[in-house]
Amino acid sequence: MAEKVTPQSEDFSRWYVDVVRHAGLADYSAVRGCMVIKPYGFAIWENIRDQLDRMIKETGHQNAYFPLFIPVSFFSKEAQHVEGFAKEAAVVTHYRLRLNPETGQIEPDPEAKLTEPLIVRPTSETIIWNTFKDWIHSWRDLPLKINQWANVVRWEMRPRLFLRTAEFLWQEGHTAHVTAEEAMEEARLMWQVYETLMREYLAIAPYRGTKTPGERFAGAEETFTLEALMKDRKALQMGTSHFLGQNFAKAFEVMFTNKQGEREYVWATSWGVSTRLIGALIMSHGDDRGLKIPPRIAPIQVVIIPIFKSGADEQKVLETARNITDQLKKAGIRVLLDDDNTKRPGWKFNEYELKGVPVRIALGPRDVENNVVEVARRDTLEKTQFPIDGLTERISSLLEEIQQSMLEENERWHKENTIPVATMDELKEVIEQRKGFALAFWNGTTEDEEKLQEETGASIRCILPDDSEEGTCIITGQKTRQKVLIAMAY
Repeated sequence: MAEKVTPQSEDFSRWYVDVVRHAGLADYSAVRGCMVIKPYGFAIWENIRDQLDRMIKETGHQNAYFPLFIPVSFFSKEAQHVEGFAKEAAVVTHYRLRLNPETGQIEPDPEAKLTEPLIVRPTSETIIWNTFKDWIHSWRDLPLKINQWANVVRWEMRPRLFLRTAEFLWQEGHTAHVTAEEAMEEARLMWQVYETLMREYLAIAPYRGTKTPGERFAGAEETFTLEALMKDRKALQMGTSHFLGQNFAKAFEVMFTNKQGEREYVWATSWGVSTRLIGALIMSHGDDRGLKIPPRIAPIQVVIIPIFKSGADEQKVLETARNITDQLKKAGIRVLLDDDNTKRPGWKFNEYELKGVPVRIALGPRDVENNVVEVARRDTLEKTQFPIDGLTERISSLLEEIQQSMLEENERWHKENTIPVATMDELKEVIEQRKGFALAFWNGTTEDEEKLQEETGASIRCILPDDSEEGTCIITGQKTRQKVLIAMAY
């Protein structure tokens, strides 16, 4: 119930865990660093996944699946890549267990050691590019545009449900192209696809930008990112798209014969989002009552709660509630009729507010007599009466109104919590007082960036595309048109 949720102002981290667990999204597992995604949480992921999968296919990509295990030698072929993931890698060294006759314990069989250790997939660039070598021969084979829905493992000792776990779910796209321009266009396209997903379905309005050289994906020449500000005013990287140049093509000898009969290396991209999006959803919209889920990805868009006392009332109210349920379902609305008479209406109100159901319809005997229902919005908590006649159309419109309202509210949140700073002292004040994103001019080096992080604990989240005005870099004092967002981050 909602009263179990710690207020955000008291302890945001505790609030987050309370919401995730009490709303039935996920729980901790017996395996350290891993989580169990419960049915309600997985239903949200499925709705996000289904929309993104549609958009991925509409932009000319195909789904495939590649091995979970990657030979360790593959990682050593791309120096930056192996350095980026070495500390997170889980490694398989044996292919069989045995019962130790002396200790009575199960242990790896010393005689079953693998000739070459296998890394449990932290990302799939290496195994996929080793495969692309056999698929790509001519310019006619390009572009090759592949997406994979999978789980990945990155060893995590300080887990947070949906945000940092040793194993998580994601999609990763990998494409090969004839020219650098075509690959860069692809990386930008998927950047736009991700932003569309976030704005139109998650009702989150992230900033678009590129990563600094020090923050780029391991092995990338350019990383396009989407950065959002959570309710605790910490930034969350929501999705990235990478222009990989020819690094992986050269590492794995992926070449093609061009139209002139000459051999060339292909150009590459990769891009991905994960179940971290659910964490972003919780922390972008939630309040002290629990979740707020945008209607387009809500597993339950409307819950109907009948209220009655006597047997005669029960039949009348339930009949009307079932008719309304049927009409909403016919209109494609995801609706739940909660006719469980072992729980009181007040308990149900709290429970579905906690779960973030966008619209609640309540009706009792008097409502049935007057041909009306009470409708409550989860986003604003406003209540109103709607006539039962024409209810389906009104609910459909209301769901779209809620979707748009939640996006506009998130846009306002980002605007109000993005603070221009002109000096390091101003930056430190924004960071120390946790005011949100600091907006600053910047032309510093990677060493300057490291110094900034050491002094403030914050990081440059992205370089903004807007270069319309000139200003002074907060660390070098030089003139520049480059602006960056700086914040504490997850």
